[in-house]
Amino acid sequence: MPWSREDIEWLEREWAYRAFGRAGLMSPEDFQTWKGWEKESIPVDLVVSALNAYFDRRDKRARPRTFVALKHIVKDVEKGVKLRESLHRAGPELVTEGWDAVAPSLRSNEQARSAFEAWRRARAALPDPTDPNYLDRFDEERQAHSALVAQAESALGVQAEGLRDDLRSRLVAAQLEEGGPLWTRAWKHHWAKVVLDHFGVPIEG
Repeated sequence: MPWSREDIEWLEREWAYRAFGRAGLMSPEDFQTWKGWEKESIPVDLVVSALNAYFDRRDKRARPRTFVALKHIVKDVEKGVKLRESLHRAGPELVTEGWDAVAPSLRSNEQARSAFEAWRRARAALPDPTDPNYLDRFDEERQAHSALVAQAESALGVQAEGLRDDLRSRLVAAQLEEGGPLWTRAWKHHWAKVVLDHFGVPIEG
């Protein structure tokens, strides 16, 4: 499935967001790497999740790598592909795995738990990206994910404002135009991660 221009721009902005200002994916090697993922029909959202997983680890190192390239997230992309495949095979067996580690303030919320289980089921039901029903199933999975994020967001309380301010400043630093389509896409992706990470909700990457 070819990536759209917006998909590519999103990946470039995400790179700038996590690489603290690097404008885009400019090297021939970077180009060949993402073209390979595109050829394999790997969804852009999986690549972005892998990118975030890599930078999350990098940020915790005492001496982080100074030069970064897309080749450094290849293993994270492969891990994400295998995870999605395992979820698809396992189905209901992995629906509730990891919920016991969620922060008590959200773990005790039955609506949040139900939303988590619904999202896991939708994730497990995703077919291969080449399947003609993939886009419909992907939309269903994204709707279930949004419902889970909404449940978690409602439990943030007064902490929500500070988290929003921090995310807004990071997106501005990545030179995204506030209110534009890429801003909206990046905000939705990162806000979901911020909210779910806050409560320790297990997500891929």
